[in-house]
Parts: sequence; structure tokens; C-alpha cells
Amino acid sequence: MWAGLLGLATAAAAAAAGGDDRIVFPERVSQGALVIGKVPAGSQVRYAGRTLRATPYGSVAFGVGRDAAGPLAVTVERADGTTATTRIAVDLRDWPVERVDGVPPKTVEPPPAIAERIRREQARVAATRDRDGDNVDFAAAFAQPIQGRISGRFGRQRVYNGKPGAPHSGLDVAAPAGTPVQAPAGGIVTFADPDLYLTGGTLVLDHGHGISSTFLHLSRIDVAVGDRVEQGAVIGAVGATGRATGPHLHWGMNWFDVRIDPQLVLQRGP
Repeated sequence: MWAGLLGLATAAAAAAAGGDDRIVFPERVSQGALVIGKVPAGSQVRYAGRTLRATPYGSVAFGVGRDAAGPLAVTVERADGTTATTRIAVDLRDWPVERVDGVPPKTVEPPPAIAERIRREQARVAATRDRDGDNVDFAAAFAQPIQGRISGRFGRQRVYNGKPGAPHSGLDVAAPAGTPVQAPAGGIVTFADPDLYLTGGTLVLDHGHGISSTFLHLSRIDVAVGDRVEQGAVIGAVGATGRATGPHLHWGMNWFDVRIDPQLVLQRGP
């Protein structure tokens, strides 16, 4: 997979010189992957019912869901009207069960008024993920926002206090409260709220082309909506706000409404 992606840098350079009509995608990907492909400049690209935004040099990005099954079909219509469809195999993953005990009961089975608050808050966060910005920060190598023990991995089925919940949507890293959180890549802040019921201090950073990072349970938020931040900038601090049993950072990533695995994004490299 990564060999195909690393070839994109060469393809992009050739495109910049003009005359490159290649279509480059990996032959196979994992569930939860961020896929970056190369198409001829001026192409229209369709995947999963969406038209993908392409950079001026022909890079496009999309996410592969946790439960996606292949083959994936990416259709490219070149500027001259010719069309090609690339099919990508999907490697299935084994998703273990994680049991999380000691969670406050009212956050596992909230009363109706609280459930409505949660619905409203989650809708606000979800709305920010509709953004299809033209910034291209997604194409850079990502860095882990904090260092620490990995306490939760993407995609694993969660059981809270014995009650099955949704699969885990990101990467959890345990660290002392107050540990500075750094931006894993550049982007634009599209959401910042210190007090959501389930997720506590919550921040969303848009990396462009539908790719975003979400940071949960923060004890402090150091940026505001509309701010442009660069990779490595301190954007907040680790906490245990919302539904959390101890201080840690939850780092989630999305392609629009599709959850993707931050650890796979880190492995993508430069």
C-alpha cells in the first residue's frame, strides 16, 4: 500500500512539468485507511457517491470506513472526456472487544434531557465535517499529537460498564493532565467547545479536502474557530473531561463522515 503512495510524490512532480496523464492509486488498502491518489490535472473524480476535490497537481484523498468491503471503485473522467475506473482491494481487519469500566453511569445511559443535549452537541460537531476546504495539509506527513501509552485503538468494539457501545472512533493516548497537545498537521480550527457532555473539551481541525482531526477530553483549548495553525503548534492540553475514566487524549480522524484510523495515517509517512 505505502509503496503506491510514496510513488505519488514522483507523479506529482511529473504533473507539475505537464503532460502526465497517469492515474495512480494503491492496489489494496486496509479498513480505516486514508487513501491519497494521483489523477491527471483537470479530471473529475468520483468515489462513494462524492465528487473528490483534486489539488492543482492532481492529488485526491478519501477515507475507507471501518467496515468497508472491497473492491472500492474510483472513477476518473479526464479533461479530454475519456473515463477510467480503478478498483482497489480492501484488507479486512480483526476488531477486538475493549471493556471500559468505571464510566459514570449517567454518561452510558443518560436520561432523556441529557440524551437530547448529547444529540444536539454531536450534530454540531458532525456539521463541521461537511467542510471541503481547499487547503492541502492532509498531504503532509502527520505527527502524533502527544507521546504516551496507547490506551485505546481505532475500530475496537467498546463495552462501557458491561453495555455494548459504538466501535472506538480514534486513538487514545494516556498522559498526565495538562500535557500540551500539538497539531498533528496544519489546518484550520472549525470547532472549539470546552464543555460537551460526552467528549468534554472538544476541538476539530480541518486539514482540507474533507480530512479532519478531532481532539476530545481536553482540559484546555488554546485556539479559536477560524484560526490557522501549523504542525506542532500547541492547540490545547490533555484532560479527563466528558466521558473519561482518566486523563488521556482521544484523537479521531475523518474523511467527511467516514471515520479513519490515525495510526494508519501516521504510518503513511512523507
